[in-house]
Amino acid sequence: MNTHRTLLAALLISFAIGAPAVSAPAPAASATASATTSHEHAAAAPTKLMLDHGKKWPTDEPLRRNMSAIRAALVANATAIHHGTLTADDYQALGSLVEAHIAKIVSECKLDPAADENLHLIVGELSTGADAMQGRSKATPAAGAAQTVGAVNQYGRYFQHPGWKVID
Repeated sequence: MNTHRTLLAALLISFAIGAPAVSAPAPAASATASATTSHEHAAAAPTKLMLDHGKKWPTDEPLRRNMSAIRAALVANATAIHHGTLTADDYQALGSLVEAHIAKIVSECKLDPAADENLHLIVGELSTGADAMQGRSKATPAAGAAQTVGAVNQYGRYFQHPGWKVID
């Protein structure tokens, strides 16, 4: 795994659990400063998803755009996933696409701290699923796809996204 992927994975996991990413190799100082500065509020992240006083959390355009792209990619591959005909290369490509959108979500994050803390739980699940689809965990690629679908569906249950539909 290259340094960029190691850093991204460490940051995503640390965001999801609210801990500093101390085990990742140190990249250029400016990248580290911007990643930690923009997400310092995640230090008290919840351990389970919560609504905002009974309502869904607000979203912004970059989050909606990237989550829509992840959802669309999963839907486009759903039949092959369900029938067990998605190839290893296709899973690799799907996991890589999810990972690229996760990186955009993290870098473009402009939610208020409480919404962001809940989003980090979704991001952690998406990241774990993407890793499995790319063969970087003990879980099968199909299990990674299922985990990613679950995270996308949870996003729709906890975040305001007009027109959002769960993936069956």
